[in-house]
Amino acid sequence: MANPRAEYSPIFHRAPLRLPGNARVAVWPVINVEEWDINAAMARTVLPSPQGVSLIPDVANFGWFDYGLRVGFWRLKQVLDRHGIRATVSLNASVCLSYPQLVRESLESGWEILGHGFIQRVINLEPDERAVIRKTISTIREFTGTAPRGWMGPGLAETFDTPDILAEEGIEYVADWCNDDQPYEMNVKSGRLVAVPYTVELNDIPIYLIQHHRSPEIFERARDQFDTLYREGAESARIMCISTHPYITGVPHRIKYYDMIFDYIRQFEGVVFMTGSEILDWYNAATAR
Repeated sequence: MANPRAEYSPIFHRAPLRLPGNARVAVWPVINVEEWDINAAMARTVLPSPQGVSLIPDVANFGWFDYGLRVGFWRLKQVLDRHGIRATVSLNASVCLSYPQLVRESLESGWEILGHGFIQRVINLEPDERAVIRKTISTIREFTGTAPRGWMGPGLAETFDTPDILAEEGIEYVADWCNDDQPYEMNVKSGRLVAVPYTVELNDIPIYLIQHHRSPEIFERARDQFDTLYREGAESARIMCISTHPYITGVPHRIKYYDMIFDYIRQFEGVVFMTGSEILDWYNAATAR
């Protein structure tokens, strides 16, 4: 019944970790860029259909998602570009083929591409998860010239075999396990796989679609999260992930609160903004691996 992928380790009992420049907190902005199949039921919905029937095509909810790629993503990118911050794009690999300009301009800005499945469908529904993982890696490698080093399952979903397969296929870190504020080495059958701390708390899906908070919540929660991690980071490094989706945080009534997060954090000394791969490289060096 215990976690089979991680040895239990209380965070305040560990040897201190030190970030570059003796920073306290590494902030990791992640933008989840997905593709939803208009020929299937939508991955999520914001508007129920009349009479409760399942609609295909579901134009209303497809349009909600598609707004994120046409408009919302570019608002998020404007904010980060203005602050000089590079994001990690958690990418459905099919976006390379369907929305290539989005991927191309992310690369031009020095953003990292992290594998997020081929399309937005949980790995548990795939008849061959290794084939999907390989297709995701190969599609991103062919478009960008570099294989992704990290992985996040659609919906953070895994089977009991997924971490072993990821390590075997050359993935170096995974973001599915939101159970720490520091990276850690996972238990896998062969190779090495590191869990880099993603978040379900500072994530716009739970905040807005499940908990139904008002627009300012993402800023208020990020501010309070940062304050605690910054205090604790004086003793040992902390990772703070900020997870957003273009169709949620990229809308006009929320985007200013995303901007306010970085205005607030950048007031503090001892903060670094890192991609997932940069966090991985730091952690590997800090733990002499």
